[in-house]
Amino acid sequence: MATLDPNAAQVLAAMALSGYPPLDEMSPADARAASALGFASMRGPKREVAVVREVNAEGRHSPIPLRLYRPLGSNADSALPAVVFYHGGGWVIGDLDIYDHVCRILCEASGCVVVSVDYRLAPEHKFPAAVEDAFDALQWISKHAGTLGIDPERLGVAGDSAGGNLAAVTSLIARDAGGPALKHQLLLYPATHVSGTTTSYHENAEGYFLTASLMRWFGEHYFNDANDRSDWRASPLLASSHRDLPPATVMVCGFDPLRDEGIAYEEALKQAGVATELIRVDDQIHGFLMMDGAIPSAVKYLQRCGAAVKQALA
Repeated sequence: MATLDPNAAQVLAAMALSGYPPLDEMSPADARAASALGFASMRGPKREVAVVREVNAEGRHSPIPLRLYRPLGSNADSALPAVVFYHGGGWVIGDLDIYDHVCRILCEASGCVVVSVDYRLAPEHKFPAAVEDAFDALQWISKHAGTLGIDPERLGVAGDSAGGNLAAVTSLIARDAGGPALKHQLLLYPATHVSGTTTSYHENAEGYFLTASLMRWFGEHYFNDANDRSDWRASPLLASSHRDLPPATVMVCGFDPLRDEGIAYEEALKQAGVATELIRVDDQIHGFLMMDGAIPSAVKYLQRCGAAVKQALA
C-alpha cells in the first residue's frame, strides 16, 4: 500500500488539532460555514481568467445560479467548448464560492468555458432535487449556448465527490433523454454506489477527512428513505446499462472511502465499451484537489484533468 503524502498528513494533523468538532456533529448550516472557512485556509493563489459571469438557469422548480468562467486569451466572440461543473459536499454542503479556485484552475488548464452549478442542497431539498437541478442546468446551458459563448457541440460534465455522482447521473439522463449530447465526463473521486460496503470504505472509515460517519450523515440528510439509495440516480453504478455514455476520466484516491466505487464505475464503463482513463492518486485523501495551498500536488492533478478535458472537447 502507498504511503500517505506528507502534505496530506500535515493537513489531517492540523484538522485533528483545530478543536473543531467533525462536520457530522454539526448542523448543516454550521457545517457549511465551517467547511467554507476550512477550505479557504487551504486555498492556493487565485488564478486569473478572462471573464467571470453570474447567470441563472431556468429550473423546473426555481432558478439555478450559475457561475461562468472564460479562459484568458480567448476571443470574446468565439464559441468555446464548455464543461458543466457540479461541486462536491455530500449534497449538503459546498457552493460556488468554495469551488471558485478549482473552476479557475480547470478553466485555465482546459482552455474551456467552465460553468459551475449551484444546485439545491439537502436537507432543505432532498433527493432527487440535486439531480433535477443538475440536468436542468445542463439543458439550459445547451439551449442558451449561443448567448453564453459556448459551442453546444462540445459539451462535457465534471464534478468531484457528490458532484462526480451528479456528473455521472446527468450523463446517464442525457443519454436516455436523447441529449444534450456530451463529449466527456470528468469524475473526481465520485460517489457511485451509496451502500458503503466496499473494502476501501472500511479501510478508510476513519482518519482521512471523509469518514464513514460523515458519509452516513450526508445520506441521512439527502435521502428520503432507504429506497432512495438503490435508485440509480443516487447510485449510478446500479444503472441498467452504461453503454453509449460519453468518454470518461475517473480519478480515485488511495486513502478515500470512495476509492473502490470509483474504480468499479470506471470498470463498468469500460466493460460497456466506453473509452475511459483511470487516474489513481494512491497517496492522497478525498477532497485534496480543494487543498492546493496545503497540498501542492493538487494543482498538478487538476492540470492533468484539464488537459484530458481539452483533448476530449477539442
